[in-house]
Amino acid sequence: MAQAEQPDDENDLKNQLASLAQGLERLNNQTFLKRQNSPVRLLAFRFLGGLAFGLGSFLGATLVVSLLVFSLAQINFIPIIGEWAAQIAERIQQ
Repeated sequence: MAQAEQPDDENDLKNQLASLAQGLERLNNQTFLKRQNSPVRLLAFRFLGGLAFGLGSFLGATLVVSLLVFSLAQINFIPIIGEWAAQIAERIQQ
């Protein structure tokens, strides 16, 4: 009976190997991996990603700080913070 199972095992193994080869072929055809294979393309991709991250961080921080200063400038019932925030708002407007 062991001999009867052997052809099925061989066929299963061949099918699995063929499936694995097809999966590797699809993986090698991915654009991301093609970009990674070229050092110049990889460097350009990383550089553009860094520029986008830096620009987004700068714009986000600017928005958060300006909203914070604006909201602090609206606080007039706390004398120290209100004056300080008003001075900051005045300098930003200049």
